[in-house]
Amino acid sequence: MTALSRRTRAGYALGGIASGTYGTVPGLILMPFLTDLLGVEAAIAGMIVFAPKAWDFLLNPIAGRISDRSRHPRDRRRPFILRAGILLALAFLAMFFGPTAPPVAAALWVLVLFLASATVYAFFQVPYLAMSAEITDDYAERTRLVTWRVIVFTLAILVSGATAPALVGALGGIAGYRVMAATMAVLILVGAFGVWWGTRRVPLTRTEDAGGQLFGQLAIVLRDRDARTLIVSFVLQAVGIGMVLGGVVYVARHVVHDPSVATLAFICFVAPAVVLTPLWSALGRRIGKKSGFAVATVVMTAGLLALLTARSGDATPMLIAAGVVGIGYAGAQLFPLAMLPDLAAEDARRSGTNRIGMISGVWSGFELLGYALGPAALGLVLSIGGYVASAGVEMPQSDSAQWAIVLGVSVIPAALCAISLVPLSRYRLDARLRSATVRGR
Repeated sequence: MTALSRRTRAGYALGGIASGTYGTVPGLILMPFLTDLLGVEAAIAGMIVFAPKAWDFLLNPIAGRISDRSRHPRDRRRPFILRAGILLALAFLAMFFGPTAPPVAAALWVLVLFLASATVYAFFQVPYLAMSAEITDDYAERTRLVTWRVIVFTLAILVSGATAPALVGALGGIAGYRVMAATMAVLILVGAFGVWWGTRRVPLTRTEDAGGQLFGQLAIVLRDRDARTLIVSFVLQAVGIGMVLGGVVYVARHVVHDPSVATLAFICFVAPAVVLTPLWSALGRRIGKKSGFAVATVVMTAGLLALLTARSGDATPMLIAAGVVGIGYAGAQLFPLAMLPDLAAEDARRSGTNRIGMISGVWSGFELLGYALGPAALGLVLSIGGYVASAGVEMPQSDSAQWAIVLGVSVIPAALCAISLVPLSRYRLDARLRSATVRGR
């Protein structure tokens, strides 16, 4: 068994700054940027947010396969992380420096640059995830490693998710979005350099060679029952959370009629993870990662249902509900990320073939697809409800549009999280690994 030093855990965790920032801000900012500044219709805006991440769904397994075949077997993933991190910051920055009119040209610029940033993000995120299966072979140590990462990731979500809307609101117009983009690009760079530097000289515990053809290896991964059930469960939740992240600005502006509530709601949603992730980790050591994931999902579902209180126009119960969602979300982030390296390392041990990057790529691709489907689904719900897009001027929304906004951040995401418990119940690897760990003590 391989225990890691605190310095190594901290170094690995720094990558969460980049992934937390990039994973949060587009889902939070792009829809309002497109609909309320550039004048793009809501359903089209939702598809623009969806398309680049759907591209990553196809690209991520390829990125994983390429990193599996790295010519630097003792330093397999780090070069990818550094190069892609730099390019990601530049592409994200450029996304907000395009034309603002006409809406067609502005939308095409955003789409192209978002596709570019999604492409380089694949070569950052997939090798980053794969590292967690290669730098330790200890079932419990992986949870500790991911706990540090989730805390930093959550702090990045908190900082970027609170700062991005605040900068946009404070400066207003296109200038606000451009200053926001520059700030987020700096955070991405800090995360990329941090993980690259912090994990130097860490030995790998898994050094199997990559073998076989891309599609043959991909088919083997997708036939694995445990991989399928965990991915399906997590993707269903990602769609729901993507709807919430994309909808919080709409709730603040058009239901509560106080834009500052968006920042407060985001803080209430994310802040509990900073404090409670170590407690979720301790619970996982007692009852297992799978059971911990199920408990966290139930808590998150209850909080999502409570977000229906936003329709009253009173921000206080809405913020309390957001806090409950955040408590569950902390565990719902920790446990799947701790189960992923278990899947990848067990596959390498069993098969003698390095598919760790590909498994991480499949996971990351489906994760991004889920988060991208969230805003797309929200855009469809808003269109059905009669939401009216505008070009920089706030439009009053009908009662049906306000109900669509609230349902899109509460009942529909709650239903998706509840359904996710069905595939999770079929996951078996956790019980086998826990039993083996107990016998090995």
